[in-house]
Amino acid sequence: MNTESSTSPLVHIVDDDDDLRQSLVFLFESVGIEALTYPDARAFLDEFDPEEPAVVIVDVRMPGLSGFQLQEQLVERGYPAPVVFCSAHGDIPMSVRALQAGAVDFLEKPYEPQRMLEVVQEHLVEAERRFGEQAQRNAVARRLESLTPREREVLRLVIDGLPSQQIARRLGTSVKTVDVHRARIKAKTEADTLSALARDVLQHQIDL
Repeated sequence: MNTESSTSPLVHIVDDDDDLRQSLVFLFESVGIEALTYPDARAFLDEFDPEEPAVVIVDVRMPGLSGFQLQEQLVERGYPAPVVFCSAHGDIPMSVRALQAGAVDFLEKPYEPQRMLEVVQEHLVEAERRFGEQAQRNAVARRLESLTPREREVLRLVIDGLPSQQIARRLGTSVKTVDVHRARIKAKTEADTLSALARDVLQHQIDL
């Protein structure tokens, strides 16, 4: 497979049909979209870059892991790439299962090239948005890694809107101690204000 990286979103094609993989590469390259190919789900899981924005095209039936099993693993890993299923054996229950599990589309083989292009181009934009949000979330989570359990507890109460006096009563400590914790949280996370940090934690739904 081609291992050159790209700063633009790309397409991962996971299918055991060599001819189909190559035809899709030609199709996407004709409009300037980089595509990487994999003969099965295991090869994809071993080789893909989880931080690189992408759309994933997945066949349903493949040797080893099926497309649905691959989709489950990507969900478990929190991989945000839009997933498009492409199958010669698709039916309504199969497409419903894929979409309910988070796939963005289900195309039947033989696919219409223009339709495939439209779907992928639309979701390459979505991929950029999703990966951008995940990068921001990961950045906030990394800023919280150095907090002690008590500092996380204080931050949870700050997020709940409690002032230092109420936090002190809740934790059975002094206001001065709470203020020390607040100052340490602000310093460790390099936050401009605790309000801004609280907003980031809520926006990205980060568990403390």
